[in-house]
Parts: sequence; structure tokens; C-alpha cells
Amino acid sequence: MRKPPKEVVIAVVAVEAVSAAFAFRDLARRGDAEVRGPKLLWRLLIGMNPGNSLAYWVLGRR
Repeated sequence: MRKPPKEVVIAVVAVEAVSAAFAFRDLARRGDAEVRGPKLLWRLLIGMNPGNSLAYWVLGRR
């Protein structure tokens, strides 16, 4: 199996980091009623794996 080029890996990591940063900011600005589930859980999930910020954007917001 071929490894992806370094540029692709760097771009994906950068996009995930930016997405996580925006998710943290959005989560901090939203009230509890505007988030599905506990905010602490979303903070932990986003912090564990920046890819989980995509789940926040799709599932976590009301």
C-alpha cells in the first residue's frame, strides 16, 4: 500500500485542527439547550480526536 504524500497529510491535519478549534469555540458560545448532550462530553470527544469535531457539527448542535 502506498503512503499518501506529505502535503496531503499536512493538509488533512491542518483542516482537522481548524475544525476542532471552531468546534470548541462554537461549543463555548452555545447555551446548554442548543447542544445535544452534555457539553463536557463534546469537549472530551473533540479533544480526544479532532475528527470528532465533524460529529459535533453534524450531531451535537440543535
